[in-house]
Amino acid sequence: MVSLWIPVIAGTILWLVAFVVLLICGVRGVWLWTTLAGGGLGLVGMGIMVWQRAASRRGSRFAQRNL
Repeated sequence: MVSLWIPVIAGTILWLVAFVVLLICGVRGVWLWTTLAGGGLGLVGMGIMVWQRAASRRGSRFAQRNL
């Protein structure tokens, strides 16, 4: 089974790197904010994964397993 952490972390890093590159290049507009939103949603997703893992360890009936 493949860990979900690898693609989530890689995707978040790619979004944030793209944001920094666009910021350095002076690009303004929708792409700049899209890359920032992608990085932010990746961070939110990691928080949710941590939350679900903690719930699974506590034995919550509604927690997702194997995260």
